[in-house]
Amino acid sequence: MWRNSQSLYSKLVFSRNPNPTFLASSSISSIDAIVRPFSIASDGTRTVGSTINTTSFSARDAVDLARHYGRCYCELSKARLSMLVVATSGTGFVLGSGNVIDFGGLFWTCAGTMMVAASANSLNQVFEINNDAKMKRTMRRPLPSGRLSIPHALTWASSVGVAGTAILACKANMLAAGLAASNLLLYAFVYTPLKQIHPVNTWVGAVVGAIPPLLGWAAAAGQVSLNGMILPAALYFWQIPHFMALAYLCRDDYAAGGYRMLSFADASGRRTAVVALRNSLYLIPLGFIAYDWGVTSGWFCLESSLLTLAISAAAFAFHRDRTKQKARRMFHASLLYLPVFMSGLIVHRVTDNQQGLVQDNSEKTVELSSSSGTLEQENENVKSQNKARWAAAGSPAKSPVAYASVAPFPFLPAPIYLAD
Repeated sequence: MWRNSQSLYSKLVFSRNPNPTFLASSSISSIDAIVRPFSIASDGTRTVGSTINTTSFSARDAVDLARHYGRCYCELSKARLSMLVVATSGTGFVLGSGNVIDFGGLFWTCAGTMMVAASANSLNQVFEINNDAKMKRTMRRPLPSGRLSIPHALTWASSVGVAGTAILACKANMLAAGLAASNLLLYAFVYTPLKQIHPVNTWVGAVVGAIPPLLGWAAAAGQVSLNGMILPAALYFWQIPHFMALAYLCRDDYAAGGYRMLSFADASGRRTAVVALRNSLYLIPLGFIAYDWGVTSGWFCLESSLLTLAISAAAFAFHRDRTKQKARRMFHASLLYLPVFMSGLIVHRVTDNQQGLVQDNSEKTVELSSSSGTLEQENENVKSQNKARWAAAGSPAKSPVAYASVAPFPFLPAPIYLAD
C-alpha cells in the first residue's frame, strides 16, 4: 500500500526527475523539512507516505502574524479606552443632530475618532516606554516587552492619526477635524510629558477627555453651541473622581514609574478624597441644566440627580474612610455613572420638533395672558368712566328694568340712565 500510494507532491518530484537516486541525494534533507514521513520501498528508494502542503504553512503563518500584530495594535491603541472615547463622541453626535440622525455621518465620525484616539494612545506609549517598563501594570505592553519596535509603533501612530483626521475633514467638517487634531496634540505632547512634572496633569487630562463629545456635536451640527457643553462638562468633572480613585489604588505603581500624581504627595489621602468629592458634587446641577436649556425632558433631571447622588455618596464614603476598599468602590461607581448618564441623555433628548412645540405653546400662553390683561384693563377703564359719570350727574333713580336686568342675568351690564 505504501509502495503504490504517492501523493501529488511525490508525483511532482518524480515527474521532474525520474532518477530514483534523486531522493537519496543530498537534497533529501531540504525536502525532509517539509514532507514527512517517508517509507522505504523494496528497491531502496524513499517514497513519500504523507505530505503537508506548503501553502497551508504559509496561510497558517499569515494568520499567526495577523493575530500577533492585531493583538499588539489593540494593546498599543488601548482599545477599550479608545472605544469609550468613541462612545462619548457618538453621543455628542446624536445630541447635536436635529430631528433626523445621519447614521452615515455617525459612522464616519466614530471611525475617525477611533483612529485619532488610537494614534494618541500609541504615541503616549512610545514616549512612556521607559516608565511603563518599571510598572507592574504596564510592563507587558508591546513596547516594553519588545513585541514591537519603536519605529513600527511610530509608523502605526502616524498612519492612523493622519487617516482619522482626514476622514473627519472629508466626511464631517473641518471643525471636527480641527478638534480631533488639537486633542491628539494636547494628549500626546502636553498631557503625556506633564505626567512626570506636576499633578496638574490630571486636570489637563480631564480637558482631553471632554473634547470628544464636543467633536461629535460639531460633526453633527457644524458648530459649537452652549447646549453642546453639557456632556463635555459632565465628562470633565467625572474624570476627576475616576482618576483620583485610580491614582490612590495604584499610587505605589505610579511612584515607581515616575509619575507625579496628587496621591503621590498625599500619604493620608485626604486631599485626594476632597478633590474627588468636590468634583462629584459639581455633577449634580447638570441634569437640571440639561432640562432647563431644552436638551432633555424633565425625567432626565430626576434620573441624573439620583445618579449623581450615588457617585457623590461613594466619594463621601471614601472621604470618611480613606481605604483601598472605599477607593475601589468609588472607582466602580464612576464606571457605572458615565454610560448611564450618556444613555439617559440619548433616551430623554428633546428634538427640534418637540422644542418647537414647547416654544409655540409658551408663546400662545403669553398671548392669552396678555390679551386677558388687556381685557381687564379695558373693564377697569369702563368702570372708572362710569364712576366719573355718576359723580357728575348725581345718583339718579333706576327704573324697574334696570333691576330686572341685573337679577336674572348678572353677566349683563345694567343700563345707565342719566338725568336730563
